[in-house]
Amino acid sequence: MRILLIAGGWSNEREVSLNGAVGIAGALAERGHSVTRFDPAVEFDALLEKAAGHDAAFINLHGAPGEDGLIQGLLERIGCPYQGAGPAASFLALHKAAAKQLFRRAGLLTPDWEFLPAPPPAGWRPTLPYPLFAKANTGGSSLGLVRVEDEQNLRGVLREKFAAGEEVLLETSVSGQEVTCGVLGEEALPPILIQPLEGSYFDYQSKYRKGGAKELCPAPLPDEITRRLMELALKAHRLLGIEGYSRADFILSADGHPYILEINTLPGMTATSLIPQEAAAVGLSFGELLERLLNLGIRRKKMKRKHASP
Repeated sequence: MRILLIAGGWSNEREVSLNGAVGIAGALAERGHSVTRFDPAVEFDALLEKAAGHDAAFINLHGAPGEDGLIQGLLERIGCPYQGAGPAASFLALHKAAAKQLFRRAGLLTPDWEFLPAPPPAGWRPTLPYPLFAKANTGGSSLGLVRVEDEQNLRGVLREKFAAGEEVLLETSVSGQEVTCGVLGEEALPPILIQPLEGSYFDYQSKYRKGGAKELCPAPLPDEITRRLMELALKAHRLLGIEGYSRADFILSADGHPYILEINTLPGMTATSLIPQEAAAVGLSFGELLERLLNLGIRRKKMKRKHASP
């Protein structure tokens, strides 16, 4: 196939995206595909022209554009298939406060939160107890995730985030183990237990620095909890209308209750990233996983065309 590999973009996760694209391009080329690299930050206005000359697109963007559904919406207008979630599901998952509303309404446990789209008025105090976490409402890769211990600390964190033009999500701290669980097609994959080797939570440094965390796959958890995590990951995937694949992140509390934090529609995609590890646990190589994702996207396009026919 002729594949347009879309990576880079202009979010603060640009380097993560570009680094992952190197391995994707190599794995697809090894399996006989022709791969063209495309960076929206450099040639955005040529996207439709380039996509029209390819059989499918593989989107390896993080943050916006990419996870916000913009690229997907453009590709759909010209009938170019791509892997993963469509525009609406992408945006609902990216907007953490919106996704958490849907999770809670559907009965999924999620930590209490407070959404701050703009700087709060003078005299404001959070409704959540300390310590709490502050994060960009539409960010990813754990960039800017900060544990806040007190009011003075919070004021400084909010000042910095709003100065950067971010919406802020405050989230109560739930003690427990960090677990992630992917979905491929309509089946949940084996969960991974994440154990940061430095610090108390899975921040950006733990995620991307070599040796920053242990990632145990399949997670050494009781069968009942494993099944529950897989059920919840699939439920969240369907709840947001996601197609193709996703990865849900959880905190497993000390009493065994999984709290969903967020769901990722374009999760990290290097050979050693979390979803590829889970796929490997069920017998899929990295290249096979990439092809499966592309084929799911192509099949979705054919199904939509069939349903649209009179």
